[in-house]
Amino acid sequence: MRPQLVIVGAGPRGTGLLERIAANAPELHGTSGLDIHLVDPHPPGGGRIWRQAQSPLLWMNSHAEDVTMFTDETVTMDGPVREGPTLHEWAGLDGGTFADRQLQGRYLRWVYEQALAALPPDVTVHHHPRRALRISGPREGRQQVWLESRARPLLADLVVLAIGHLDAEPDDEQAALAAYAREHGLVHLPPDFTADSDLSPLAPGEPVLVRGFGLAFVDLMVLLTEGRGGRYEGDAYLPSGREPVLYVGSRRGVPYHSKIGYDWTGDRPPLPRFFGPAEVDALLARPAGFDFRRDVWPLAEKELGFAHYHRLFTAHAERTAMAWADFEEKYAAASDRAEAQALVAAAVPDPADRLDLAALDHPLDGVRHASHEDFQEGLRQYVEADLSRRHDPSFSADLGVFLGLLSVYGQLVRLGNTSPWWHGFFSYLASGPPGPRLRQMLALSRAGLLKFVGADMTVTAEDGVFRAASPTVPGFSVEARALVEARLPEPTVGRARDSLLRELHTDGAAETPEGLLRVAPGDGRILDRAGRPHPRRFALGPYTDARTPGAFTRPRTGGAAFRQNDATARAALAFLSASHVKEPAR
Repeated sequence: MRPQLVIVGAGPRGTGLLERIAANAPELHGTSGLDIHLVDPHPPGGGRIWRQAQSPLLWMNSHAEDVTMFTDETVTMDGPVREGPTLHEWAGLDGGTFADRQLQGRYLRWVYEQALAALPPDVTVHHHPRRALRISGPREGRQQVWLESRARPLLADLVVLAIGHLDAEPDDEQAALAAYAREHGLVHLPPDFTADSDLSPLAPGEPVLVRGFGLAFVDLMVLLTEGRGGRYEGDAYLPSGREPVLYVGSRRGVPYHSKIGYDWTGDRPPLPRFFGPAEVDALLARPAGFDFRRDVWPLAEKELGFAHYHRLFTAHAERTAMAWADFEEKYAAASDRAEAQALVAAAVPDPADRLDLAALDHPLDGVRHASHEDFQEGLRQYVEADLSRRHDPSFSADLGVFLGLLSVYGQLVRLGNTSPWWHGFFSYLASGPPGPRLRQMLALSRAGLLKFVGADMTVTAEDGVFRAASPTVPGFSVEARALVEARLPEPTVGRARDSLLRELHTDGAAETPEGLLRVAPGDGRILDRAGRPHPRRFALGPYTDARTPGAFTRPRTGGAAFRQNDATARAALAFLSASHVKEPAR
């Protein structure tokens, strides 16, 4: 019998794993052939999120030159580098283009086809356009992967889960809001991938409360404006008359920061500097474990500061009051945040050139506006200032911080079980929308179709309506018969709507306190509650505690996801070639 490998999920992660299997097969593939079963109801390559059958109005939030599915020399891995084109090279686009998701889906399909072509002749890939329901089987024996509408399971010597973003059952708050909506004839749209949401109940001209100001909100905004026939002319939005009025707020009360709109020049900060493999090894070696805020965040904060000030001192030295060598020595010697802040205050005269991560994370902390109208103008000014700064290379220390964020995330992947706050903070600073989307927000605000609620937005269900308020505008509230939760569901194992993960949880798979699936950081093997790695079950993706930043990797940035894919592919090939199970087919 030939070895059998089942990969659940044929989107970017499953496709990337297949590419690494093809790259490593010449070294590790055995002589008995191999059947790879890809299980996904959506077409291989794009999967659900990046499928080609979605609105052409929806963009990627990365420049086309910053999207690649191929490894390069910066990736630390045991397998061979197999270079290939970025999205912009493959599509013949300007590198600064924000491509639509349909095009990205075609790129991913091409990558998938290239991976298929690179496999050895005795490796066969079978696509099963179905959902996987559960996995059964003993730890040391062949696994059974049960599929929807299929009486017999797929038999697998090894299973890899690469299932990406998942739907989730509502938490207590969402369940209560949904029940209230049903009872009073209201509209409540829970967290979801926006392209899959039915937006038709959101009526033209009616107020809609929106909780969430990130990328899911941007998609919602697009589909409810241009998607309903409106259009932009210069800085103005011309409505179709079919748009609702969106009242948006969130914890921060502001949109994610704009993508940076200029290229890097000069030397990059030498990262990692204060938070690298040695520091991660020391944290992992602690018998009592570690706490993110106490033990990890100070290292990450110092690393981000180093990246920022390296760029400021080396590219904009005229705005500093100390030689870089002196600053670096004193910064390295600073024993705590207070000492580092005193050094920065002495060496960087303009507060606008200093990195204040707490202020960045809470931009409306303590800010109060006398009226709702006053806040609208205040937040428009905030967005305009953000756009100006993120497109001005004189503030290129911000790009240094971006590189620092990527470096820190690459180290955090090894730690696992870090902090959901960190992932949100990273996305807010480093994975925001294209600048043109923020300009569209401004146009919609001026047109009266987008209204800002403020920070720490609260939503209550009473008097037969939903009501939103924020301390940013004391005394103001707005009522609506519709509420949209503009965010993806939390990737928790216990509340996953997908029965596959729920069954794993029931079967003893471990989860973090935040509900992420625990995996071995080296190769992605699923851990049980005693910390034992499962010999035949692996998992990669955002629902694990080894999740990586963003959906795709920027070229020449080390690629933590590539490193994981390579390690898992090599572990799978080595296992399948060395210890193929001799069980008879059933």
